[in-house]
Amino acid sequence: MTEPHQPPASAPSASSAPSANRRNFVSKAAALVVGGLISVVAPVAGLFTLLDPLRRKGDTRGMVRITSLAALPDSGEPRKFPVLDTLVDAWNRTENVPVGSVYIQKTGENTVRVLNSVCPHLGCSVGWNAANHGYFCPCHKSAFAVDGSIADPKSPSPRAMDALEAEVRNGEVWVRFQNFRKGSPDKVPV
Repeated sequence: MTEPHQPPASAPSASSAPSANRRNFVSKAAALVVGGLISVVAPVAGLFTLLDPLRRKGDTRGMVRITSLAALPDSGEPRKFPVLDTLVDAWNRTENVPVGSVYIQKTGENTVRVLNSVCPHLGCSVGWNAANHGYFCPCHKSAFAVDGSIADPKSPSPRAMDALEAEVRNGEVWVRFQNFRKGSPDKVPV
């Protein structure tokens, strides 16, 4: 009697070959899926990080609280106040940064006049002259009346001082602070 032929122990059987191919297929497919996810997720995450400042709302130049109405004299004499605002740039938010200054004058029980303290001529800081009851720019001798209008026709300033939007809320003065182009007869925001 002859013995049936048995394959050597080291040779794979016909039934184990498809199982090994399946394992190779599954591991290769898993590697392909993981590699694909990494190659998609990483650039998308990088793009979100790069564009994050564009998605944030920028500083909209809203109203800024300046002072209380009680800090202003009833006589109507203007007072100079710094404008402190929150600055937001790409990834930073900085509170109480000085961005300029304004003159505030009480014009009624709950009304005020607010003028930017920068001369419209070339941007020098305008001072209040109590003796002359007006504003004076020391750089080029521009003179302005208490309401901000040009007081001297020889004034080099091309326009009156820049009035700013203001309102009184619960006894506090709020101002929409902004600067304007210097040297122009037109009041153009910058």
